[in-house]
Amino acid sequence: MSESNFEVLWPLGRSTNKALRMNPRLKEGQAKRIGLVWDHMFRGDDMFALMQEGLAEKYPGSTFLPASTFGNIHGHDEREVIAALPAVLRAQKVDAAIVAVGA
Repeated sequence: MSESNFEVLWPLGRSTNKALRMNPRLKEGQAKRIGLVWDHMFRGDDMFALMQEGLAEKYPGSTFLPASTFGNIHGHDEREVIAALPAVLRAQKVDAAIVAVGA
């Protein structure tokens, strides 16, 4: 019998992604404008209600902008909605956004 040769690839290849700089965390106790961005799928509205409740305690006086402000990120025009999202977030002076996909 002859020996078989196999080409082996290292499963932990070198990363091709560049490191991203994260924005600083929000300071607790200060009111914020928080955008709710949603794909209008299963129970995202219920999840937003729960998140808003907790965040309102952590950031008293905060304003929550509804998902309708930003459009459906999973609709027939999702590419346009997502492309416009950075400008809409800036125009609305959003301090933070919660992007939810439901469930």
